[in-house]
Amino acid sequence: MTTCVDRETAVDPATFRELFRHYPNGVAIITAQGDEGPVGFTATSVVSISAEPPVLAFSIRESASAWPTVATARSVVVHFLDTAHRELSELFATSGVDRFAPAAWERLPTGEPRLLDVPTWARGPVLERVPAGGSTVVLVGAAAASVGQDRVPLVYHDRHYHSLTPLSVLDEA
Repeated sequence: MTTCVDRETAVDPATFRELFRHYPNGVAIITAQGDEGPVGFTATSVVSISAEPPVLAFSIRESASAWPTVATARSVVVHFLDTAHRELSELFATSGVDRFAPAAWERLPTGEPRLLDVPTWARGPVLERVPAGGSTVVLVGAAAASVGQDRVPLVYHDRHYHSLTPLSVLDEA
């Protein structure tokens, strides 16, 4: 386990959760192929790391049901959700259900499961896994991508889903 701060001087977990509850995040679904079949989970931790070369990252709790597959997967697909995918986000955030049964999906030629209803996604090899507390940060090289048109991003903030619309723009570029 990687520790950045002495536990005695660290911010308590409740305060830390509250801090990030007020920080909005985009919503994504990560999918991978495992020995037992496809796995997937909802994530709000996806970030762009580098454009050249294209690298993104996400984190996953080591207690998550998808962790054993992500821990050994050679590649993953990151699906960037818009407001039309709220129910899909909730499905992939639910424990103990077959997340793929009600979802329309296909296997890419490279083997990973891709959700058909999500037009914006990136697929790539897992470059590195970095332990961080009870989670692992997974670095992914974007080897293929698709960007949907006219998207209204799904955002998670303070335990609720939100959308970004033209009315939410504060200044014009």
